[in-house]
Amino acid sequence: MDICKIHENASKCSVNTMECFMVLSTQAQKISIAMLCGLFGTLCIFENSLVLYLIFSSPRTRRKPSYLFISSLALADILASIIFVCSFVNFHVFNETDFSKETFLLQLGGVNTSFSASLSSLLLTALDRYISISRPSKYKLLMTGKRAWIALGVVWVTCTTIASLPLLGWNCCTLDSTCSELFPFVDDNYLSSWICFTMVLLGCIVYAYAHVLWRAHQHVAYMEKHQVQVGKQNTRMRMDVMLAKTLVMVLTVLVLCWSPVLVLMIYSIFARLSNRLRKVFAFCSTLCLLNSMVNPIIYALRSKELYSSLRMVFSRFRRQLKASEESPEAESNHKSSMIET
Repeated sequence: MDICKIHENASKCSVNTMECFMVLSTQAQKISIAMLCGLFGTLCIFENSLVLYLIFSSPRTRRKPSYLFISSLALADILASIIFVCSFVNFHVFNETDFSKETFLLQLGGVNTSFSASLSSLLLTALDRYISISRPSKYKLLMTGKRAWIALGVVWVTCTTIASLPLLGWNCCTLDSTCSELFPFVDDNYLSSWICFTMVLLGCIVYAYAHVLWRAHQHVAYMEKHQVQVGKQNTRMRMDVMLAKTLVMVLTVLVLCWSPVLVLMIYSIFARLSNRLRKVFAFCSTLCLLNSMVNPIIYALRSKELYSSLRMVFSRFRRQLKASEESPEAESNHKSSMIET
């Protein structure tokens, strides 16, 4: 399918033009996308649902601001996986066009809200760690549960508002402006603004974690200079090394998953995309879903508290399973003893 060259407002706002954005031409490409979305989406829902259960099943963790931010991240990733997989597979694999412009923009708004809230929750998590290492003595005063809930409320309202703008009128049909080559009915100026918003979020996350790494390195240098006790020094250095590994993993995954999509979005604003590049964009979009799948492993399951809760859940499940296996055997023994008597 060639690139759609749409010039008239009546044409570019027709539902039929959505077929121009269905770039997967072969059955192999559609099956690949469906398998990737199915695998990443299923694992993402399972992992993040488990994280939410572990956090809210414990009174201790659900009161901590850091775990409130992680639970917001898990909720956003669950919504992202459900809305993205359903709409993306429906559009690119089954080629469904039996819906209105408003329905499509509503689905796109849901995807944008969930992914933006996911990145914003990552930013709140980064700021939480930034405050904990830059002002450890005032952390409990600065980061209270009430302030955490207010921050989460502001984040979700802001992300929902920004994502709803195309549905509310900022689209190329209402404004009779240039449409995006990647998304039907989406105005190029809105896409540019959304890219800037996302880049600001990513930049703040990188800055916050870079500062955390720098402070950890400073602490190690301070302890070596003042020759702190060997035991304490080794323990602290192990903690700093673990922290550094975690943060490097966070930044690597974040950059690898979001860079291809953002680069292609930026390129589409300044130049025409070939059909091949639009196919690449479709496959790269699944990397954002991969990021949502990896988030609980990096942020939640590496936490000692949540990991110990997870072990308790598994041990309780094994005990229940063992008890259920033993109960029929005990019942059969009881019946046989009654027959003998």
